[in-house]
Amino acid sequence: MASLVATATETLLSTVTVTVGTAAAAATGPPPQGGILEGVMPNAFIASNPIQLFIIQAGIIIILCRLLYYPLSFFGQPRVIAEVVGGIILGPSVLARIPGFQAAIFPTESMPVLNNAANIGLVLFLFLIGLEVDIRLFTSNWRVALSVGLAGMILPFGLGCGIAYGLYYQFKDEPNTVQIDFGVYALFIGTALAITAFPVLCRILSELNLLGTPVGVTVLAAGVGNDVVGWILLALCVALVNNANGLAALWVLLVAVGWVLFLVFAVKPLFHWALRKTGSIQNGPTQAMVGVTILLVLVSSWFTSIIGVHAIFGAFLVGLICPHDGGFAIHVTEKIEDLVTVLFLPLYFALSGLSTDLGLLNDGITWGYVVGVIAVAFTGKIVGGTLAARAMKLVWRESLTIGVLMSCKGLVELIVLNIGLQARILSQKTFTMFVVMALVTTVSTTPLTKWLYPPWYQKKLEQWKRGEIDWDGKPLQDPSQPGPLAQIQNAEIRRLLVYLRLDSLPSLFTFMSLLGDDKATPRDEKAQNPAPEEDPSQPPLSQTRRPLEAHALRILELTDRTSSVMKSTEGDDYSRRDPVVNAFRTFSQLHDVAISSSVIIAPEDSYARTVVDQASTQESDFVLIPWSEVGSNTEDQSIPHRVSSEDRFSGKSHLEFIRQSLTTAVCDTGIFIGNRFGGTTSSSTGRPPLPRTISQVSMRSQREAVLPPLVDKSHHVFFPYVGGVDDRAALRFVLQLAKNRLITATIANLRFSQNGNRGSAVSEGDMAPASPVSSVSKGAINTEVTAEDITLIASLKANLPTELASRVNFVDLSVSNSSVVEEVTKLAKDTVGKNSLNAGDVVIVGRRHPRLPVEARTLDQSNTEYDVQKTIGVFGQVLAMGDVRASVLVIQAGNSGSE
Repeated sequence: MASLVATATETLLSTVTVTVGTAAAAATGPPPQGGILEGVMPNAFIASNPIQLFIIQAGIIIILCRLLYYPLSFFGQPRVIAEVVGGIILGPSVLARIPGFQAAIFPTESMPVLNNAANIGLVLFLFLIGLEVDIRLFTSNWRVALSVGLAGMILPFGLGCGIAYGLYYQFKDEPNTVQIDFGVYALFIGTALAITAFPVLCRILSELNLLGTPVGVTVLAAGVGNDVVGWILLALCVALVNNANGLAALWVLLVAVGWVLFLVFAVKPLFHWALRKTGSIQNGPTQAMVGVTILLVLVSSWFTSIIGVHAIFGAFLVGLICPHDGGFAIHVTEKIEDLVTVLFLPLYFALSGLSTDLGLLNDGITWGYVVGVIAVAFTGKIVGGTLAARAMKLVWRESLTIGVLMSCKGLVELIVLNIGLQARILSQKTFTMFVVMALVTTVSTTPLTKWLYPPWYQKKLEQWKRGEIDWDGKPLQDPSQPGPLAQIQNAEIRRLLVYLRLDSLPSLFTFMSLLGDDKATPRDEKAQNPAPEEDPSQPPLSQTRRPLEAHALRILELTDRTSSVMKSTEGDDYSRRDPVVNAFRTFSQLHDVAISSSVIIAPEDSYARTVVDQASTQESDFVLIPWSEVGSNTEDQSIPHRVSSEDRFSGKSHLEFIRQSLTTAVCDTGIFIGNRFGGTTSSSTGRPPLPRTISQVSMRSQREAVLPPLVDKSHHVFFPYVGGVDDRAALRFVLQLAKNRLITATIANLRFSQNGNRGSAVSEGDMAPASPVSSVSKGAINTEVTAEDITLIASLKANLPTELASRVNFVDLSVSNSSVVEEVTKLAKDTVGKNSLNAGDVVIVGRRHPRLPVEARTLDQSNTEYDVQKTIGVFGQVLAMGDVRASVLVIQAGNSGSE
């Protein structure tokens, strides 16, 4: 009876429960569709619509990582540091300690969605890493790559296995770990300590301008091999962990090897054929082939995942088989890298930070192992890389720099650690220990490299290897210095460095034609009229005269994008294939100029240092830098945007580039502000106006007017001479130009009256007026007018060669300090720009003139004139920004004003 009552009661309660639940469901109906308008919290996680919380999570992560990266970038730290630190701040170490923060922003039920998006980004990122790895770099430098790469892996791998013994028995009972053999554990720890972050390494080398040095070539070549071997070892480790049965693990490895062979020998040829068939290599990837490439990545990732190897290994393999011909790898990277690096990667590293709890490092033994892991990571990589590099005949300091660079862990290490955490090889405590190690090694790489291998040491080492100096820095040759008049008459520019810009090519072409040998005889004419047999007693003829040597320097901007770094690692191909360089090379050779070239990808703030370093390396006599047509360093298009004169001279970054190039110049440097030089015309209007006459439409109605050939190829040069080292350098340049029969020149000798007010002294490089009570700096004294300057023009005029006397006109002009600028401007207008049919005139001026008054900037004055004057001097600013119908060349002597 009792059992019957119990059964009835249970049935009744269940019926009531079902009825109430059904009624409640009927009353409730579908979930609210009005969102916050119906009282739903904006951060609520809804399984059927998780996007709203995901957007909040992604927004917080991206904003925090960007805010952290801004200050860290000033210390040369890669973006991955900011992303990992941001994740740690969001995790249990900092913000998650706030009650309710994790439940509100990162609830447990939302983690699968965030994790899925992060892993999609990780798969695409490993594909980008595969694209970045150029196997040709390894094969072309296989000796150094093999020695440094193996030594940089074997020693840290062995030390890692040693410390793994202590870690294994100290932390093997930690929660959320699987019981694995010590051999597998040691394999993972050794791999984690032996791997090098190739992508971060490329960026560090690019930002420090080390790609073309022996250090950069060695590290990149070794890093390629290190990267590939590291991922293979990681795949082996994951396969062993996922398959406890040794026979199953062996089958997994065999299938993985078979998949690699299938991709290389079956998929790769077919894929490359399809790319060439669709023109994706020649013209950039089509949208269809980008879709095929992404599909290959997903299929390969899926296959390696289902056989027990991590999905990222499959994505990495597809990146390796993509071609680098025609810049295909770079083009594909450009199309997907922003989405991956801006959105997906911060999510992944934020998840790493959420798993990092610094509070777990709470006892002495744990911190002892943290220090031990960091010491092993540094010691193994630095010692192994240094000894291997030293064995390849590099000097000790170069070798030590290579070892430090190879110790960089970066984001690749964090990916390895996350795989270990997901596979439960590492506990959360050991994971946190290794994250600290990765941060320390990555943060230390850039400052240690700058300290070990600074630019001054690189320059000294290059000079020592070329035999110019001994190891103590003393020059091995001490040439005697000729007098001022002999310098003016005999010194010629034989080595010229030209900074190439696409928008300035017409002016640069004209300069090459004027500086080249205009008396050269065509080869066919020489063959038809062979020279008579030379008399040994007679001096050699002019044919032995060494031709002008020009080095064309093209600088492309290095950005935060991976594709930009890839361009820098393939710089040799760019130097041979860049159309601007090739056009300049062809024109120079046609005008009897020996030409070399280089294309360098550098950050915008190091453009000036790049120019100066190249001038030093090439031992240039003169550097020619054109002023941008649009006032920008990086805006260099085939059809540049039309800008006003104010905008052309107001670009802060371009002004800083010009100023730094002049301040740190190692040889004579000229800043060329083009204005119809070479016969080119510029129109201030945009589209041509409609004709006022009425006519029928014809085939010629839409054609541009044909420009006839330039009949008058002559140029007139105007040069105001005040004195000082810059004017002497400018005078040498004028006289070398005047040797060309197409050049006529007017040299105005400015004589200052004694009763004029003396101008303020100008400090070298700054060009700002010095305080009247302060003493004149050494740099300013070097630019002062000397007694030799006063008599130099008279001596030069008396000793001028006959061939130049007919084309060079000397004018004496008496001026005062208050009227000199106005008088020179008036004389320039009366001298140049008179012949509108010639190939354009040019005004050449020295940059620094301490006797000239420098205008002070007031609060209500425009900054442009002041900034330009501070950059190219008083004469340069007035003539360039005025209405003089000629181009302006501002010249500064090198070596900080010393001869």
